[in-house]
Amino acid sequence: MFSSNATQVTSTAANYIEDCFGTWLYDGNGSTQTIVNNIDLSTKGGLVWIKNRNNVYEHQLTDTVRGVGSQLASNNTNAATSEVNRLTSFNSNGFSMDASARVNGSSLTYASWTFAKQPKFFDVVTWTGTGVNGQVISHSLGVKPSVIICKCTSSSSNWQYNDANDFYLLLNSTAASAGANRDGGWLPQYLATSTTLTTQNNNGNSNVNALGETYVAYLFASNAGGFGLTGTDNVISCGSVTGTGGDVSVNLSYEPQWILWKKSTGATADWLVIDNMRGMPATGSNTDLRPNLSNAEVADSVLNITSTGFTAHTASASTYIYVAIRRGPMKVPTDGTTVYNAIARTGTTSKAVINVGFPTDLFIQKWRASAYGAGFFDKLRGVSQELDSDYTGAEQNNYDPPNDQLSFDNNGITVGPSTLTVLNANLQKEVYWNFRRAPSFFDEVCYTGNGVAGRQITHNLAAVPELMIVKPRNTGGGWAVYNSFNGASSQMYLNLTNSADSGNPVWYNTSPTASVFSVNDTGWGVNDTSKTYVAYLFATCAGVSKVSSYTGNGTTQTIDCGFAGGARFVLIKRTDSTGDWYVYDTARGMTTLTDPYLRLNSSAAETATLGSVTTVSTGFALNSAILAAINASGGSYIFLAIA
Repeated sequence: MFSSNATQVTSTAANYIEDCFGTWLYDGNGSTQTIVNNIDLSTKGGLVWIKNRNNVYEHQLTDTVRGVGSQLASNNTNAATSEVNRLTSFNSNGFSMDASARVNGSSLTYASWTFAKQPKFFDVVTWTGTGVNGQVISHSLGVKPSVIICKCTSSSSNWQYNDANDFYLLLNSTAASAGANRDGGWLPQYLATSTTLTTQNNNGNSNVNALGETYVAYLFASNAGGFGLTGTDNVISCGSVTGTGGDVSVNLSYEPQWILWKKSTGATADWLVIDNMRGMPATGSNTDLRPNLSNAEVADSVLNITSTGFTAHTASASTYIYVAIRRGPMKVPTDGTTVYNAIARTGTTSKAVINVGFPTDLFIQKWRASAYGAGFFDKLRGVSQELDSDYTGAEQNNYDPPNDQLSFDNNGITVGPSTLTVLNANLQKEVYWNFRRAPSFFDEVCYTGNGVAGRQITHNLAAVPELMIVKPRNTGGGWAVYNSFNGASSQMYLNLTNSADSGNPVWYNTSPTASVFSVNDTGWGVNDTSKTYVAYLFATCAGVSKVSSYTGNGTTQTIDCGFAGGARFVLIKRTDSTGDWYVYDTARGMTTLTDPYLRLNSSAAETATLGSVTTVSTGFALNSAILAAINASGGSYIFLAIA
């Protein structure tokens, strides 16, 4: 007898990964706490997996089928425990918990991963064993499962991990797979269907169907489509790669945000979980938690993220398995406040949690009253890496833990008392411009140059970039800028005042597309062999952002961006003559003509009486009476405005 408890979730609306999966980091408070991650567990059902980050505590897996009072730990073989002071409810926008060191201890830090039940992504099923070969268990994944993770909940037993290649591993163990067809109690995977699983009990095998025992299984799809506006986008991929003794590239056709990884043959090895909230940079160190261990998180450099998947450091001839989940959001934003926010503040002597209202992917920090360049900090390059837009040098590791503290949080960033960096310097007036990556608005790509002319770099903007900024990371070099109005045979530099230089093939005279942009060979500062680069891409997103141009009239004019509530950020550059890269924002003003500007190409402090740009309902207004440079008669200008 079995009970699938797998309620079918159907909808004619488009599905997006941000509604089905999320990583949420939080600090324990030793009391009650509710996590609002905007994932509907009370309707959809699903799994919450929590691990303490800075201490030795067990993993906690709680799902909606077994209920809030039943916990499993992936790092041991124990039966499910009944605890009422851990998770207390599954909510329409997250989950709630009580005081427990496992999930909410005072002064402890935690990572949580929420999986909602959704066809072609994830499902949870439970059943009672019959001890008879061939019990059929229904599920609602909608496709044949590619990975099944199963645990007996009523008795001590190993966690069974089975994949579509019939590799059998134990989630609670470092043991290597004994090879294909080690099914751990399931009939071979090819007999699974889009609606059922089938157990076996051969040779006394009791892993999944012992008489009277209860079980839970977590089912994962792979490359099954079902997401995005067309319903064809993949959001989860389960697979394996063979090691070469060097780096191996895994092509997922999307950038991942979460990866479960293990060496499955050749030698024993821990399981690893990495995610882009705790550290999943394009190059550098990851921060992983290990499902088979209760240990605190550790740094490693096993995986590096790319715009189309990841690269892995591998041993020769060994096989590695993975489960990867696509980075979100997938929805095109309709409200600028969900993807951009500026914070003007004064630095302190203590840690500051800066709430911007969304997960920050890039923030640019600039001192307002003192001279210092605009520092670019972003999640993809790693929290410790700073680039200054007025400076051609390589990125700097300006991070001195625990004195300096910098993290990218679910609602913004956290900065600590500054010693080496300029972030949060005591009594220093500063501004933080925060950006979230989102389709049609903003994307970021890190890549390594190969010196090949016409190389195409894949991006995930899902729109044609109209403004691109590329900077070398591991060596000196200028900030090359493409804009669609001067075209692909022209470039400027964010660190310079130069006009657009026509006839320059930095971009290989090739306009970008909604999926790639082109770069020239060695010598142009965007694709030198073995040098690393970062690219920031912006596009016009209706009602959210506008990348465009205007011609100065020498008096006043209004720039209509199609906004409903006015521009909150404006970047302006003259292209037919020399000119600075002027930045205006509503956090510092934009209400009167004398509200100040800052310049990305200069370390200078803001100029308090030379503004000339104000916000109006449809965009922004220009006046040349105070600062003629932004509206000179006949002058050509480009701008980026954000609502």
